Amino acid sequence: MTVLIGLTGPIGCGKSTVAGWLAERPGIVVIDADDVARQVVEPGQPALVAIVARFGEGIVRPDGTLDREALGRIVFSDPDALRDLEAITHPAVRPRILAAVGRAEAAGAHAVVVEAIRLVEGGLAEMCDEVWLVTCDGDVQRERLIGRGATPDTADQRIAAQSGFTARVRPVATRVLDTSGDQDRTRDDAVAMLDAALSPE
Repeated sequence: MTVLIGLTGPIGCGKSTVAGWLAERPGIVVIDADDVARQVVEPGQPALVAIVARFGEGIVRPDGTLDREALGRIVFSDPDALRDLEAITHPAVRPRILAAVGRAEAAGAHAVVVEAIRLVEGGLAEMCDEVWLVTCDGDVQRERLIGRGATPDTADQRIAAQSGFTARVRPVATRVLDTSGDQDRTRDDAVAMLDAALSPE
């Protein structure tokens, strides 16, 4: 039987790093919801048409692709705009994720990890056997975002846009992984969590 794990956490706390560690294990399939979200907003996709209708031509590059940075500047400073964006993208993303999960299960995967920042809000947590919450210290989170190239103001804006994330998700989390400390130890903790998920008592 395939174990379905939902992996979520605030921006900059290391979800993708943890997902990468898990993907190295044989029989583990990782589905990145952000990758799927990129697919549904490619030129010609209905979701992109709806996004342009809501946010204007200014979020489209000359080649017709979505300017994610321009869109991000809008939605990360306006909670209503972010909700509108999610109302467009979530219905398009969910079926593709479910199809990918189905393919992995049919192929005999030991576990499927769905990495999604909006795991709970998008209704994906409900179908998971486990929900993992990746967290980190606020200062570490900010430093990581700046290290990726964000300005201090942009980092603060993106963190503020997710205010209360951990408090909202923690009640439904099966396991919590704090990535603030030593990376090797954190990796060992993530692998131990996976072993526990695959071999429940």
